[in-house]
Amino acid sequence: MKTRHDNTRQHILETGQRIIAGKGFASVGLTEILSSAGVPKGSFYHYFESKEQYGQALLEDYFARYLADLDALFAAEALSAQERLACYWQRWLDKQAACAEQQCLVVKLGAEVADLSDAMRETLREGTSQIVDRLARLIAAGIADGSIPQLAARDTAQTLYQLWLGASLLGKLNRNAEALENAMQFTRQLLSR
Repeated sequence: MKTRHDNTRQHILETGQRIIAGKGFASVGLTEILSSAGVPKGSFYHYFESKEQYGQALLEDYFARYLADLDALFAAEALSAQERLACYWQRWLDKQAACAEQQCLVVKLGAEVADLSDAMRETLREGTSQIVDRLARLIAAGIADGSIPQLAARDTAQTLYQLWLGASLLGKLNRNAEALENAMQFTRQLLSR
């Protein structure tokens, strides 16, 4: 029976992520999520005390999957650190260039929930900090293996992540990939030897 609950909880999270990624957090009601998931309202409250707690769990689940994917990519030791970072940024460009199908919950929900929920804001802050930490470690590895020029690893990781978040938001606003392509060009120049 425990497995069933874990699957139902995950199913509610995945269904909600698809809907919220398109519409935002505040404009999606629990009824819409549960109806799409085919789950009764009572089941929702078995797993989550409130919509806010659900939003926090949604973000935690998103970051867990995102960080696992990032760890797998960054573990590809057949590539230099610079090549692994190039793969990361190319994936970002490929996913975010299709604005109609928003996949990055940080871009989609960051500004929206920061003022609505301290718990969700903190989850976003912690998740993005973990991404920057991983980027900084890989930049430091690239400096050590000679594939990346001498840079302040943490500052560079933070700046690049901020650049790409901003470019993603501008891409969404302009409905084109120009800002993302500019971010890619700058990133390549910065990280090239």
